[in-house]
Amino acid sequence: MTQRVKRAFKYRFYPTDEQAAELSRTFGCVRLVYNKVLEERTRAWYGEQRRVSYAQSSAALAQWKKTEDLAFLAEVSSVPLQQALRHLQTAFGNFFAKRAKYPRYKSRKKSRASAEYTRSAFTWRGGQLTLAKMTAPLDVRWSRPLPAGAQPTTVTVSRDAAGRWFVSLLAEDTPVLAPATTAAVGIDAGITSLVTLSTGEKIANPRHERRDRARLARAQRELARKAKGSANREKARRKVGRVHARIADRRRDFLHKLSTRLVRENQTVVIEDLAVRNLLKNGNLARAVSDAAWTDLRMMLEYKCAWYGRDLVVIDRWFPSSKLCGTCKTIAAKMPLNVREWTCDCGALHDRDVNAARNILAAGLAVSACGDGVRPQRESSRTGQSLVKQEAQRATAGIPRL
Repeated sequence: MTQRVKRAFKYRFYPTDEQAAELSRTFGCVRLVYNKVLEERTRAWYGEQRRVSYAQSSAALAQWKKTEDLAFLAEVSSVPLQQALRHLQTAFGNFFAKRAKYPRYKSRKKSRASAEYTRSAFTWRGGQLTLAKMTAPLDVRWSRPLPAGAQPTTVTVSRDAAGRWFVSLLAEDTPVLAPATTAAVGIDAGITSLVTLSTGEKIANPRHERRDRARLARAQRELARKAKGSANREKARRKVGRVHARIADRRRDFLHKLSTRLVRENQTVVIEDLAVRNLLKNGNLARAVSDAAWTDLRMMLEYKCAWYGRDLVVIDRWFPSSKLCGTCKTIAAKMPLNVREWTCDCGALHDRDVNAARNILAAGLAVSACGDGVRPQRESSRTGQSLVKQEAQRATAGIPRL
């Protein structure tokens, strides 16, 4: 059964000089309000062990607008400022629930310049979008149509480091379920091969950052030679931003195409719960792991499987997929990263990545058959092993050889 979901539709637009100036002021005010409220809440928490509510922060914002120093806050739309307070409230809620770290301040140079508008702060009429405090609609390049009859509920305007302007419209949509199939695939993530499938197919890693590394280094050297605060430095900074944007756009496009293909062709997709943050602490692998963007690929698989009626199974990160012989189920004592092929005592010759992908698929099917959740379980039993790992090891013994 299909269900309505909220989807974000992102488009590029070209503001007039007046619109660009208004949005730039709004971005600055959003950042200032966020940082100022964060400072007040930090002082209250660490100084008095007192929590500050959203209502108290909103009341403080109203008082700031009446002061001489911060009167300019009243010149921009109030909705993006209120949304900044809501986002900060959510960040603190996640922090107190131990789901995230303590909120950080927004940087003028490093943080994304953005502002969020709700229904009361924009007009959507006749396929044209007009924001509060503006007299003319935005010049949006509608690269794809919105769903028929869709009414945006939230509009987010942003500007990236390359100086490009984007608008993201959040609207309800009803995804069409993909045709049913019995195919299933296990995915082993890597660096030389971005992913290896249980079918034996290896998809090469495009290494987008490495391909543009010389261009990026040259742009960064030019930036370093420019005087701080000069117009030439701003031009050089935009050039660096364009190189980064090129890398990010090509990487995102590749991952979207790959994830869409995997979801369309398979009813069940099985992946590992990789500890990417821990891998990033390895100085020798951090750059390559960041360029591979495994986290982005997993995120895309998660929401696309949910949209199109597919099953995504995530097995425990401690499952020995590389060391487990897919033929006799014997676990090798050691498996260094430089070993790409190995022979088991039973005589089976394995390609490390293909064998791992097939073991991941077998474990995922076993977990699904046992009715376990798709999220890795951290509870340990008396054996000291996670529940998913135990279920996978118990059930894989009965899975036919792949």
